[in-house]
Amino acid sequence: MAVMAVMEGWEMKEEFYQEEEHRPGEFIAEAGGIPLIDLGGGRAAAAEVRAACREWGFFQVVNHGVAAELVEGLHAAAREFFALGAAEKARIRRDAVNPWGYYEAEHTKNVRDWKEVLDFMVPSDLTVPNLDASSEIWTNQWPDFPPQLRDVGRRYGEAVEELAFTLLETIALSLGLPEKRLNGYFEGGSPSSFIRLNHYPACPASDLALGVGRHKDAGALTVLFQDDVGGLDVKRKSDGEWVRVKPIPGSFIVNVGDIIQVWSNDEYESAEHRVTANGERERFSIPFFFNPDMAAMIEPLPELLRDPPADPRYLPYNWGSFFQTRRSSNFAKLPVDNIQIHHFKPPTPQT
Repeated sequence: MAVMAVMEGWEMKEEFYQEEEHRPGEFIAEAGGIPLIDLGGGRAAAAEVRAACREWGFFQVVNHGVAAELVEGLHAAAREFFALGAAEKARIRRDAVNPWGYYEAEHTKNVRDWKEVLDFMVPSDLTVPNLDASSEIWTNQWPDFPPQLRDVGRRYGEAVEELAFTLLETIALSLGLPEKRLNGYFEGGSPSSFIRLNHYPACPASDLALGVGRHKDAGALTVLFQDDVGGLDVKRKSDGEWVRVKPIPGSFIVNVGDIIQVWSNDEYESAEHRVTANGERERFSIPFFFNPDMAAMIEPLPELLRDPPADPRYLPYNWGSFFQTRRSSNFAKLPVDNIQIHHFKPPTPQT
């Protein structure tokens, strides 16, 4: 017998059930060890960022330069949007043709997530080349209500993108690279960074479902605001245990994605993470996914194949094709796992 959630249109079905080994445990310790880095010190933060990237793949930042009123404004607008009725939100529902807009049936690791989202690009539209050499236009879809969402979303995106470039340059320094070595990958005619507004309704079976299943982020960096409810869990590299990232007022959570793992030839590894469902309270979060231009080719950086000279651990791949394939996999349960960077590992030599 299905259990009805309190939110309109949400019903606990088997498509939300995680396999038993991936269901959340009864208790997860808070990850107090995740570094908190003050960005006010300028280049001095590079050493702390290096340690955090090597040990965790995650860190939190303060003195980041993003105005509190922007964060609060977008958070408030998200709450107003997700409070709308299901039919009203569905008016801007995204699909496989245009992946920007509202969606409530995303899959991670082929299991449906207990969440609903609103995705929009920074900037407002994008020309995407298809594999058959034609092109299509991806455009943002904005709701009529709340009326301020479009403007505050744009201003928030500009501010967090500036922060993301600061973080990118700090990571470059931490790898022993020139400060702006990585910036060119994000400059071009087809940017692909985007913001996601996440809403996780209270879940009637939080022991069976996850807000977002275990995964790694495919892009370069993710800059996340989470509210005081919390629920973000990171797999600790030292022992493989899941630990909770404690919300810190005024901070952003940052994690390196697969692209930085590839650029660094595995010196920095993206960390697996998930979101647990809360049985009593709804939760909101706002990740900014900092992604390269769609035309960018991603491969280990030659200057990091060093001491002693190392073979590249990944073959080159086009980010745009990779991104399109990953986005398409979000719309249905597939018979196989979606594309991952390990698919670009060189073949093992035969002996």
